[in-house]
Amino acid sequence: MLKKIALFLGPLAFLLIYNLPFTLLNPDADKVIAVASWMIIWWITETVSISVTALIPLTIFPLVGIMDIDTAAANYGHKIVFLFFGGFVMALALEKVNLHKRIALNIVKLTGTTTEKVVLGFMFATAALSMWISNTATTVVMLPIALSVVDLIKNDEDGFTKVDKNFALSLMLGIAFAANVGGIATIIGTPPNTVLIGILEQQYQMDISFLKWMLMGLPFTIIMIFVIYFILVKLIYRSRLPQTNQSSDLIQKQIDELGPIHPLEKRVLTVFCVAIFLWIFRVQIDGMLESIKLTDAGISLLAAFALFVLPFSVKDHKFVLNWEDTKKLPWGILILFGGGLALAKGLADSGIVNAIGDYFANKESLSPFVIGCFLIAVLLFMTELISNVALVAIFVPVVAGIASGLNQDLLHFLIPITMASSC
Repeated sequence: MLKKIALFLGPLAFLLIYNLPFTLLNPDADKVIAVASWMIIWWITETVSISVTALIPLTIFPLVGIMDIDTAAANYGHKIVFLFFGGFVMALALEKVNLHKRIALNIVKLTGTTTEKVVLGFMFATAALSMWISNTATTVVMLPIALSVVDLIKNDEDGFTKVDKNFALSLMLGIAFAANVGGIATIIGTPPNTVLIGILEQQYQMDISFLKWMLMGLPFTIIMIFVIYFILVKLIYRSRLPQTNQSSDLIQKQIDELGPIHPLEKRVLTVFCVAIFLWIFRVQIDGMLESIKLTDAGISLLAAFALFVLPFSVKDHKFVLNWEDTKKLPWGILILFGGGLALAKGLADSGIVNAIGDYFANKESLSPFVIGCFLIAVLLFMTELISNVALVAIFVPVVAGIASGLNQDLLHFLIPITMASSC
């Protein structure tokens, strides 16, 4: 019923605000507020796909004179969109050759045989994969492996005891939470990070490199893994089961079933490692080779291009990836990036962000620390109700205005709220 109501409420809110007999801020800003109201209602209720809602700026902005079609469309072809496209293609190749499962199993194998270490191993393996492929895909890979371990405990001599159940719960929830926080570690790990980077580059000419983000995001991810692990295993679901070699034997069995690493896997792993190397040392390489200008988006596209043209069998004209494989790519997320960037540009160009900043500039009694904590808390709550990508697209321009009004560094506010959206 809520979705049915929202389907009509979104356009109705747009028409009411657009046709107000008085001015809220200025004529251009009022138009953007009208369109933003429509988008927010549809994004929150998901009455239609959030990617479809993201097309509203492309269709409505030119109609009402907010920006012309060329300017609106440019947001959907922003380099950040292609950075994430390349990341999607790399993830697709990892999944196609089953390399992600091999990586995960070997990480779990290293952690030990006690049940608590098994949980920690699965969490680290999940987080490591989630840095490069989607949270959902990572979880889908890890859960069947984890269920096999749970079955060993479940079918032992004493049956499925309360302690066994606690172990199973901590293992399953640990994987789910680790997939979320793992994505925070890299720019391409989760869409909200990419939306933020795009808005910063487009509106504020701020460039955060892949390495800079990792230097901040990776320690946060590691800390969160241990916090989640401690809460699950030590506080909520205590499972002090004795050491067992069964789980390590099962993991080794699954690794053996994968067989020796295939030449196709080696090709994908090579491209993957080269891309990570270039992302991490991009600035240094640019400094040494003046004739070459590397960008994070360019590296991502180079890796994707290589996976499509790298021959696996020249004789049979086979490549690592074929274009047909891209049917599995979440194209809607790429459109969502464009919609978020277009909305942010509309909010900034029409003066709405500046108006928010001016309002908070007059509130000298407000503590930036308290405001920052409040905004993080709001995002943590809102992410229970709305897509994290849509949430960041809506809040980043608003929070940027608040930060500038309080005369604070934008990044000190925008990065924490973006991370909060993934929690």
